[in-house]
Amino acid sequence: MAKDAVFCSFCGRHASQVKKLISSPGGDAGICVDCLKICQGMIQPPNAGIHSVSSEVAPKETKEQPKLKILSPQSINSVLDAYIIGQEQAKKTLSVAVYNHYKRLVCQKGIEHFECEPGLNLTSQLPDDLSEVEIEKSNVLFIGPTGSGKTLLARTLARVLNVPFAIADATTLTEAGYVGEDVENIVLRLLQAADYDVARAETGIIYVDEIDKIGRKTSNVSITRDVSGEGVQQALLKILEGTECNIPPKGGRKHPDQEYIRVNTSNILFICGGAFVGLDKIMAERLGSNIVGFERIAQGADEEASFIEQNVQAEDLIQFGMIPEFVGRLPIISVLRELTREDLIYIMTRTKNALLLQYQKLFAMEGVRLSMDPEAIVAVVDQALELKTGARALRSILERLMNDAFFAVSKDKGIHDIQITKEMVLGKQSLLK
Repeated sequence: MAKDAVFCSFCGRHASQVKKLISSPGGDAGICVDCLKICQGMIQPPNAGIHSVSSEVAPKETKEQPKLKILSPQSINSVLDAYIIGQEQAKKTLSVAVYNHYKRLVCQKGIEHFECEPGLNLTSQLPDDLSEVEIEKSNVLFIGPTGSGKTLLARTLARVLNVPFAIADATTLTEAGYVGEDVENIVLRLLQAADYDVARAETGIIYVDEIDKIGRKTSNVSITRDVSGEGVQQALLKILEGTECNIPPKGGRKHPDQEYIRVNTSNILFICGGAFVGLDKIMAERLGSNIVGFERIAQGADEEASFIEQNVQAEDLIQFGMIPEFVGRLPIISVLRELTREDLIYIMTRTKNALLLQYQKLFAMEGVRLSMDPEAIVAVVDQALELKTGARALRSILERLMNDAFFAVSKDKGIHDIQITKEMVLGKQSLLK
């Protein structure tokens, strides 16, 4: 063969027919990448390539791993207070659950790079009778109406602790082999958030939203499979508890001869959230209408949330459509109440990322000062309460209100001040004269 071989010595294909062809030093032989993979599979054990990752998704260079910050429950709660209004019991429950989760990782050497808040000592010598005790993982379940802050709690928490965080939507998941997403894809999102650093991803937090939507569709036995309901719950069991997942680096369905990344979910904290509409009625039926009575519960959101938190039991969630094994893997249950008028006003004006401050910053970038009358703020909140979608309604109303102003400001550089009144919110007066 001529020097610098242009044909594969194994399959006989020309260099133009393959992705890459490697010539021998003497140039009298060559092998293409396809034949090279076949040879590699013959030499290595069946699972030897399970950790291999293509160069396209592998971390580009070894960087110093960011340290996980372990804070006391009081410190976590105080940071959450700056971003989330109300929901005191939910914030306290989450702060303690997360603190204990990362103490568990320190105790069982699940993390190496971490730093503690001054005053915390998590490396104390354990008594001999406790040194061999293994602490089980405690995942968290949030129950609360839409727009009450479930997702924001989890996202803020991840930012405070400096850990990878991913949000997954349970409604897109299906049982393996059916159209939709495999449950392993929720771990892939966390891996991507960690820049494919497996060790860092294994200490992250995954928030699974709309978890109530995968409830069993019917309690009756059916000849068809419940592939997006009970089937998803079954598939999530091992991931929630802790298992070795083989993750396709680019997502999608698994297929033979595919490269995988192995991720252990034992140290990943799962926070699941859902509205669970109708759960209160199931609980009242169990307790008896004469004992509870919804006339009393309907008096306020606080009473309803308190009623659910104090009385919810595993059998209520099972009656709702969750399978017993799934409920057992979410031992910590926290209930969020519906936001009141005062809460929504606070969210608009006084939280660290208050909506009004966000819009003021957007206008300030173009040299425009935005202000809003107190009566206008109340009018926006009243409209949001009518939509019954919590804090999310505030943004949709403000976006619609500010739309013309954003368009006009970008065109007319002579606008330097915008003041929003109640009449503008109610549509009785134009935002820009």
